Amino acid sequence: MFKALSTDDIPDEEDKENVIIVELKQWNELEQVEDEDGIVKTVLNRSKIKTAHPSYQAWSYASLIEDYNDSVEKKSIKLHPCAYLHNYIRKEENDPLESEVYKNWIHKSPAYAKGDVIKLREFICKYVKKPDQGKGIYYIEGGKIRPSKSLQDALKVMIDGNEEFVMIDDQKVAFESIMRTVRDCIKNEKKKTIIIEGGPGTGKSVLAVNLLVKICNMNLNCQYVTKNAAPRNVYCQKLKGNYTQKYINNLFKGSGVYTDTTENEIDVLVVDEAHRLNAKSGMFKNIGENQIKEIINTAKVSIFFVDNNQRVTMDDIGSLEEIENHAKVLDVKTRKLKLTSQFRCNGSDGYVAWLDDVLEISESGNFDGFEFDFDFKVFDDPNDMRQAIEEKNKINNKSRLVAGYCYEWITKKKENYNKYDIEFPDYDFKMKWNLSNSSTWAIDAESVNECGCIHTCQGLEFDYVGVIIGQDLRFENGKITTDFFKRARTDKSLNGVKKLYKEDREKALKVSDELIKNTYRILMTRGLKGCYLWCEDKSLANYFKERLNSFSRQIGIKEIEENVVESGKIVDLK
Repeated sequence: MFKALSTDDIPDEEDKENVIIVELKQWNELEQVEDEDGIVKTVLNRSKIKTAHPSYQAWSYASLIEDYNDSVEKKSIKLHPCAYLHNYIRKEENDPLESEVYKNWIHKSPAYAKGDVIKLREFICKYVKKPDQGKGIYYIEGGKIRPSKSLQDALKVMIDGNEEFVMIDDQKVAFESIMRTVRDCIKNEKKKTIIIEGGPGTGKSVLAVNLLVKICNMNLNCQYVTKNAAPRNVYCQKLKGNYTQKYINNLFKGSGVYTDTTENEIDVLVVDEAHRLNAKSGMFKNIGENQIKEIINTAKVSIFFVDNNQRVTMDDIGSLEEIENHAKVLDVKTRKLKLTSQFRCNGSDGYVAWLDDVLEISESGNFDGFEFDFDFKVFDDPNDMRQAIEEKNKINNKSRLVAGYCYEWITKKKENYNKYDIEFPDYDFKMKWNLSNSSTWAIDAESVNECGCIHTCQGLEFDYVGVIIGQDLRFENGKITTDFFKRARTDKSLNGVKKLYKEDREKALKVSDELIKNTYRILMTRGLKGCYLWCEDKSLANYFKERLNSFSRQIGIKEIEENVVESGKIVDLK
């Protein structure tokens, strides 16, 4: 996560640990970028691109360590970031590295260039007094990683205008680039569509809310749009009592409210979870023409956050390609950006890569970063998993049970109130769906006693999530198998797939396979600290266990190889 990160650790005269973070750069040139805070241009991989100023990078990495490394707080370790561009020669006048526009970041994290060795040494000596034999680094490397902050908890602070999430790398570049586009379009009365692509935990929702706050503070009319009501309801509940209901309702909108709006009626629409957009609106899907088209038409600047692998129903049309096509039809220019830095699952894109490989969504050998500070367990008994989640939930009410929609929603009818929706008689396990109870299930005090589904947790996050995998996902003949016939009749996600199956069997199986796998991928990436799993299909449970054990062996061999290299010994690892 922390690129080109070098550290020296030595206690000061008061025997407090000080860690010097040096962002090393091989750059030999850079250009100042106007109107984008903390952004420069430089040559990387033979192309001139925008990236964060080295001082911002060093500061943001230090801030993340302070926020998420347990040892830094417990051991009172002080972090001192700086940047060292050892190939960069300063210009005699108007050097872009030290331009006035970067003054704020240089003050927090000084930048040194070729010929500044003495200055760099003075910076280090300011905090370094005597050696500590690597204790500071040892504490940080061995320190537990705290979970990423929960967006729903941080929302009020962000709306109040405080910076709650530090944006790094591509998040920072995307934010500043988008803000520049917004300012330019509003000033010059131009129209633009921006598409930001990113997987689970890449900070899409965090970036979306940051944009909402920043744009509203410019006295522009900006709204946060999601098709899924669950995150909107949670966000609104969190803001109650601090803002008027009218103000809150004007900030957060459903995707179907723009059927009768006029062109450019709103300055900016920030569309989160845009992959969930539908063609028609309304309860019976008979209103309007197309939600993508209507949103682009309504806003001077429309910003769509997309992950094609998070489409979970037959009605979800919000793919990157569809958004581009509708913008083209409306003669609106588009920009595409991509987010890759991970924030969920202990900051590990390795876990997501592993999960994609295990679920056979995509093949990936990139497992680096999936450390077992992320708590992943496969349970043999659903009661044990439920008990584990209940224990975790006692800490801060941030752990929940969720399930694939394979179980009929019988308690929806009042006469069935005393019955249960999810039952496994062999284990004496009984639970109700949460759907009949509350639209704020994710934060309600007693919600741990009810099971959530994809519709009530997509776009939200918890510390721990317990996932029940139903019979729609199995392991047969050495591969993952999906079965849409095992979905509940009350689940509307796959409406139309049976008709498609009669017309085009191969296409129906392909579409349903994608949607079922996407559903479990989303459920299994809702946890910030851990994911617990119980599978109806025992072969699937054994498959997960074997893949987990196999990965553990890979990590063990990798650690042995690293130790061998360091010691200079040669051993046979076979």
